[in-house]
Amino acid sequence: MKILGIGIVFNRGRGIDSLEKALHEGWQAPAGVEIKGRKSFAYKVDQPTISDRTLLKNMRRADKLSKMAVVAASDALAGSGIKDLNRKRVGIITATALGAHVTTFDFLDDILEYGDAGVSPTTFSNSVHNAAGSYISSALGIEGPTLTVTQFFFAFHSALQLAQVWLHEDRCEYVLAGAVEQYGDVLGFVHDTKLTPAPDGRIRPFNLKPAYQVPGEGSVFFLLGNKKHDNTFCEIHNVSINADEKDMPQADLDIIDTDGLLEDETVYTRCVSSAVPAAAYAPLFGSMLSGSAFNCAAGALMMRKQKIYANPVTDNLHDLNIVMNTVPCNIELIRCIRYNCFNEKAAVYLRNARD
Repeated sequence: MKILGIGIVFNRGRGIDSLEKALHEGWQAPAGVEIKGRKSFAYKVDQPTISDRTLLKNMRRADKLSKMAVVAASDALAGSGIKDLNRKRVGIITATALGAHVTTFDFLDDILEYGDAGVSPTTFSNSVHNAAGSYISSALGIEGPTLTVTQFFFAFHSALQLAQVWLHEDRCEYVLAGAVEQYGDVLGFVHDTKLTPAPDGRIRPFNLKPAYQVPGEGSVFFLLGNKKHDNTFCEIHNVSINADEKDMPQADLDIIDTDGLLEDETVYTRCVSSAVPAAAYAPLFGSMLSGSAFNCAAGALMMRKQKIYANPVTDNLHDLNIVMNTVPCNIELIRCIRYNCFNEKAAVYLRNARD
């Protein structure tokens, strides 16, 4: 299964060029927010980033979550360079941990204020998890199967596994699979009270314990297919969830999802070694349960460019072998690793695309 196109929306902008620019520039301070009278930080997507009137002309009443997903999905299609995709069998798989929780809380607030009979049906329809996938299908004219995968830590990995099945069984010629998450005040409050907020807005991925978090939001989508095209980024060689990986070859780079969402992230020392450099790019986009998709996009870009990008934050409490400089490199295999709160591991292996 090959990555043919990538679309991304995050706090640093829109498009794969914005991601590459962020990887070159390194960490930048996120926006300040106020939570219950206390100052904190969040990696938020600016409204102008998703103000695409042509693409979103029929989505005036859609919420921010759906708009971010549609913009990222549209850019993944356009970036592939494949023509007439709306005439081909394309499936859509949207992965999200928390879905439209901001809209859901708005809907509940309206019930409390106006009663059951006075709430907006539009707000209700936007609050369901599958709304983003439906908007993608409608806005892009895709009529293939559409599914939303919801899970806290491994939703994106499950979406990739399902995409592999659809392609293998020839249910679709292509699959548009990605993740979307939104920041909200309730989420910020939960983050700051249950986890350790970064006092200066800087996630320190290699501290491991204490692990600092800064909530983020955004969307990233991948156009996937079995055939190699001119703009192909790389191949998804394997996706594993809590599986034995002893027969897998050693990677050239480990990208770890240390973003402060585990109270103790020393579990990642099980999978990193002195022989393989490690990288973590959460300081560029924030702490998200579906952050694996963003790290996977960074890995795919590195595979295409044959370049390893320096870690945006290099505090190294455990003296790990981490990437300190941006350098050209011969990369054959990248492993993207995420642990959940039960110490279960999921991994995405990215490999140079073969014909």
